[in-house]
Amino acid sequence: MVDPWLALEIGVDPAERIAQVGIAHTAFLTGATPQRVRDVVRRSWERSMPLDPEGTPPVDLVDDTLESYRAGHPLAPVLPIFRDLLGGIAQDGAHLLAVCDTHGRLLWVEGHPGLLRRAEGMNFVPGARWDEAHAGTNAPGTALAVDHSVQIFATEHFCRRVQRWTCAAAPIHDPATGRILGAVDITGGNHLATPQSLALIRATARAAEAFLAAHAPIEPDVVQVSALGRDEAQLQVGGRRIRLGRRHSELLVLLVDHPEGRTGEQLALDLYGEDRPHPVTVRAELSRLRRVLGPELLDSRPYRLRCRVRADFRTVTDRLERGDPAGGLDAYPGSLLPGSDAPGVARLRRLVDGQLRAAVLAAADPALLAAWTATPAGTDDLTAWEALARVLPPGAPRRPLALARARQLAREYGVSRATSLQRRQK
Repeated sequence: MVDPWLALEIGVDPAERIAQVGIAHTAFLTGATPQRVRDVVRRSWERSMPLDPEGTPPVDLVDDTLESYRAGHPLAPVLPIFRDLLGGIAQDGAHLLAVCDTHGRLLWVEGHPGLLRRAEGMNFVPGARWDEAHAGTNAPGTALAVDHSVQIFATEHFCRRVQRWTCAAAPIHDPATGRILGAVDITGGNHLATPQSLALIRATARAAEAFLAAHAPIEPDVVQVSALGRDEAQLQVGGRRIRLGRRHSELLVLLVDHPEGRTGEQLALDLYGEDRPHPVTVRAELSRLRRVLGPELLDSRPYRLRCRVRADFRTVTDRLERGDPAGGLDAYPGSLLPGSDAPGVARLRRLVDGQLRAAVLAAADPALLAAWTATPAGTDDLTAWEALARVLPPGAPRRPLALARARQLAREYGVSRATSLQRRQK
């Protein structure tokens, strides 16, 4: 069986393949259906359509910001593994080693100085954004998009400045959560389109994940709380995973949100509003929660958690405070305890969703807006759909969908903004 992630089959003439795919690429840009192009490449071209094929990716991170960001990145400890396995290739004058984060931002690009200078001409430099939304079809960006190792050969690249290169990349996952941390890539000439290079990059990614798993810090006193996109929170204490009931989920979220502690009266108000029952009812719930957590983890007078807590909704807001809306959206699987009507939880839910929404709208990034409108909180967000329609250029595959959804929501909400938007977009 032919490996669909491999660019060239054995025996195929590279020059002939370059010409075939180049013709298909030109036809695709004029609206024709590309022929004799791998499915993974065709689908990537379709996702890349909003881009100018003559453009270059933007540089997001520079100087001290770049240094600080990559020093604290989870893949920083793995860099010696990459250099050990791929460093020899990167110094041979024909290849580059690159590592990017989960948003396609290049963190490290290493290799022979002459090749590095050539790569600067297409902004293949540390800090540049090489996800598909900003760089089109390319190995690290496409590997992140499809969550699979892949080769991209010459004219398979969407942007023409990159079509002199061939690359192979594989995503790297957090062993604890399965979340994509980034990708490792080797870039060079057409000679790179071999089964061996794809196997090497896959093995390097697996070695990186094994290293991360073996060196994960053991923090038995840290409680992990997952409450986004689920009606019942999940708690990880030491090696135990505990699924809490609805009321205990609400209490835990409220205690996480108030590390200084809450009285029984305050928690009753947070849970029930003005119709709160006697604090004895809340104390009974807290007593049961203490048995679940363990008596050493929950204090009283006031009630507060006696441990370090990592909560997924705090991860979102922390990343937003650092000016990273893409990171915030990446950590957001859905609203906080969406089935809860407890006033304190509803207030916190509106705060988290509102901060994320505002950051995405301010960024005006098509990829972020598309991701937000795909969430339960964003699917009925008229302003976000209008913003997505505005930033997508004519001919972008998602633009008709965005306009249609904006018109539909405008009708449902009884407003006429989508009509004026459509006129502006024509």
